[in-house]
Amino acid sequence: MNSAASEPALIGIDWGTSSLRAFLIGANGEVLDRVSSAEGIMQVKDRNFEAVFDKLISCWGHHSKLPVLASGMITSRNGWIETPYARVPLDARDLAQALVCHRTSGGTELRFVTGVTTEHASGPDVMRGEETQIVGAQAVGLSDGTFVMPGTHSKWIRVAGGRIEDYATYMSGEIFAALKGHTILGTLMEEGPHHAAGFAKGVAAGLDAGSSLLHDLFHVRTLPLMGRMEGGAVADYLSGLLIGAEVKAALARGDANGPVTIIGRSDLADRYETALTTAGLQSRRAPDEIVAKGHFLIAQAAGLIS
Repeated sequence: MNSAASEPALIGIDWGTSSLRAFLIGANGEVLDRVSSAEGIMQVKDRNFEAVFDKLISCWGHHSKLPVLASGMITSRNGWIETPYARVPLDARDLAQALVCHRTSGGTELRFVTGVTTEHASGPDVMRGEETQIVGAQAVGLSDGTFVMPGTHSKWIRVAGGRIEDYATYMSGEIFAALKGHTILGTLMEEGPHHAAGFAKGVAAGLDAGSSLLHDLFHVRTLPLMGRMEGGAVADYLSGLLIGAEVKAALARGDANGPVTIIGRSDLADRYETALTTAGLQSRRAPDEIVAKGHFLIAQAAGLIS
């Protein structure tokens, strides 16, 4: 722990599908300490979330009286406590008013940040966890514009005046995994390092004005089949094709105006940066751990900390 920082004021938990992070947060919103685990909600044995929670924060037992905020898929139907969805537009104050309290058998009181929903002509959209990161972006001067969160289900979020106005989800990551692992498109793929040229070619194809994704996907098979693409480039070509099509769709929706802020910690964020540049869009990267900043601002708005 950084002894020069302020005293601990809050514990924030980012509990997703495949991973779990917890932060000891100071009175000025800084991260004093952090712990992580691979026990995302789908890896918790017998759904014993309380046991995982207790183990995770046991190193901070002397701070047991601190308020605790948890966000992410832990509040989904497959999580610990399913919470209702708050509707856009909303900000930190709205999320603070919608916190759902839960007391563990050991007496610890948690407050869950609820999910967020919006309605489009084609149907509803939902997210859990991304809203807390968007709130946290305000703490580093990123309170307006378009945000993209790469992942299994990528989110494109429009923010104005610190309020989430609208967003859209794209299943690019999950579609990539399914096509690679469970269809004929994966049979000619060869494992290897990232193939930048293959990815760039895929992005260009996905962005092309005359592209048709369901048709173009078959080229993932025919290009290597006809000797026009080496096997080591095929997976990255598919990745680029899907991300390029996603960026194209976001542009058509009006979700990609101005500089796009990328929130992400993996090489997937690098891929989106490349795709955005190819599309002629400026981008910037949000700093790591803005979710902890979001926990802090929501707790502050709820009056849990001063």
